[in-house]
Amino acid sequence: MDGTELLIGTIVLAVGTYAFRLAGPLLRERVKLSPRAERLMVLGAVVLLAALVAVSALTEGHSFAGFARPAGVLVGGVLAWRKAPFVVVVVAAAATAALLRLAGVP
Repeated sequence: MDGTELLIGTIVLAVGTYAFRLAGPLLRERVKLSPRAERLMVLGAVVLLAALVAVSALTEGHSFAGFARPAGVLVGGVLAWRKAPFVVVVVAAAATAALLRLAGVP
């Protein structure tokens, strides 16, 4: 693959992405979803986010990341759920993982 094909592919993907993003506001009034479909879409977004967090927290490459990182994510998640300030959530999660690693926990 040479540079021209890569550039064309990038432009096509950028235009397609922009078209999809533009379609939402333009079609919002024309397409009506049932309340059940709207609930399922919100639930689907939550499930995708939870899956992303789980994969990021539990794996490093193709193997288990150890116990320190998931513990940090758990502490951050609990603090976020309790509506702690964002800075507190990030610092507490990082400190938890760092202290566990300092103690020898992988």
